[in-house]
Amino acid sequence: MNTEAVREKVRDGYGKIAESKGCSGVSCCGSSPEAADQLVRHIGYTSEDLAVLPEGTNMGLSCGNPTAIAALQPGEVVLDLGAGGGFDVFIAGRKLGATGRAIGVDMTPEMLAKARRNAAVYREKTGWDNVEFRLGEIEHLPVSDASVDVIISNCVVNLSPDKAQVWCEMARVLKPGGRVAVSDMALLKPLPDSVVAMIEALIGCVAGAVLVEETGRMARQAGLTDIVLTPKADYVNSMTDWNDPLYRQIVEHLPSGARTSDYITSLEVKARKP
Repeated sequence: MNTEAVREKVRDGYGKIAESKGCSGVSCCGSSPEAADQLVRHIGYTSEDLAVLPEGTNMGLSCGNPTAIAALQPGEVVLDLGAGGGFDVFIAGRKLGATGRAIGVDMTPEMLAKARRNAAVYREKTGWDNVEFRLGEIEHLPVSDASVDVIISNCVVNLSPDKAQVWCEMARVLKPGGRVAVSDMALLKPLPDSVVAMIEALIGCVAGAVLVEETGRMARQAGLTDIVLTPKADYVNSMTDWNDPLYRQIVEHLPSGARTSDYITSLEVKARKP
């Protein structure tokens, strides 16, 4: 599948998620409100984090908690790649305070519209005008050079058909000394071709994932340093234990006796721009 075809599949899939109530599972295909709440609490979001969210913002699209690993400070400028309905942007905004700014970028018009509607509710709740959302591709960020203190992203970079370019864009927009805190899906070893071919896996943040060491290589080649890669097997094990529909399909395509977590992991990536 060529680059633009992949992008259109992802855009179409997430556009449908934005306009629906999600699916019956808790993976990146979107989730029911109950399953979505279970998921984010399981991966470390607190009641205090969730209290600031407008209703419907949490669609169960997370595979980690980048706002926690970013150690956000009041007054910083934070950029969220693939912001969706604004979930991590609003949580970041609360941590940044009135003097900070959280910017979300998403290529899906339906998600952007949802995020901007949610932003009006967030402003009413907090009294702060410290969040904004921009339409754009993460391979070509609508953000100025050296203008961002922190980049976060939650289960999105793996969806890009040009991940190396995404890492180059991160390096471009970060200020010197700026940092990256990404939660993403990655591979411990290559998936069977039958799994990669499943469009559900593509939309579900799995088929586009690359090996852990490949992620580190791309970050280094973009000029980032202090790179720390931390696999989190618990996320994938939980998806399997909860009998999530996507992960159930993946297991059916694996060799007999193999576990999903033998191949797939949630990955925390921390890095810094010199």
